[in-house]
Amino acid sequence: MNIEKPDAGAQSAGARNTIPGTECRKHERAHKSRFETKFAGAALWLCLISCAAGAAPSVFIEDLAWPEVRDAIAAGATTAIYYAGSTEQNGPHMATGKHNFIARHVAGKIAERLGNALVYPIMPFAPTGDALKRTEHMRFPGSVSVSEGTYSAVARDVARSARAAGFRHILLMGDHGGGQRALEQAAVDLDRLWAPGGIRVHYIGDVYYGSEQRAREYLAPRSMSVGRHAGVLDTAELMFVDSGGKWVRRDKLAPGDDNSGVDGDPRQASTELGRTFIEFKVDSAVTRIRQLVPAGKR
Repeated sequence: MNIEKPDAGAQSAGARNTIPGTECRKHERAHKSRFETKFAGAALWLCLISCAAGAAPSVFIEDLAWPEVRDAIAAGATTAIYYAGSTEQNGPHMATGKHNFIARHVAGKIAERLGNALVYPIMPFAPTGDALKRTEHMRFPGSVSVSEGTYSAVARDVARSARAAGFRHILLMGDHGGGQRALEQAAVDLDRLWAPGGIRVHYIGDVYYGSEQRAREYLAPRSMSVGRHAGVLDTAELMFVDSGGKWVRRDKLAPGDDNSGVDGDPRQASTELGRTFIEFKVDSAVTRIRQLVPAGKR
């Protein structure tokens, strides 16, 4: 910021009429301006360095062109994240894509926190019941169910794709309760096959089980219950992720019953609780990943 100098007359008059502290504030503003300019320059320089090093413009593979994926891997982004969501009923108050929206948000935050990971497109389907017998979530229109075999096969095929692309560490995780065992077994089987060649596959169950346990411990002193489905935990997480207000029907929040598909009381949910629960997911996952993947190999 340029400060114009007054002429001699004005300067003399100004000296006589200066309010105590004015000159100090002027110097503060000038100093602040110089600091902000230097800070902005440093930020730009770091950005240029990052770009020059091959940093991808997004952590989501679906946002990138193939040369950008190739260059990101060559620059050190050697960890691939496969995160499965689900399309299922979530009561009258939440969209069926709840798990997918949360999974994409959390996967992105995990990748950013790790600093060397890219995220494959979210798998939008999971085992949610028997479609022929209309059991579990399949009692409600809009739910989609795939078999455990199909669910496992997709995870394994995406992992093979990640290996072909050049990733050295492949992380499997899921946001839906159904299929967790299938993801774990897929990771065990593929890791056994590929570890001798330096490719590791890990199941990150903490993002689901660990974060849920932390949420229970957080809510218990507040006399609140997580709920088994579409209750406080699920609803709060989606409230936080739903910045556009598209996926939560706040006027339809009500205690659960067998006919609504809700187990718990989503009326207690809030955006702030959701912020805490999402952080539990990200932190639980990153902590486990850092335990499994040595710092020098991430």
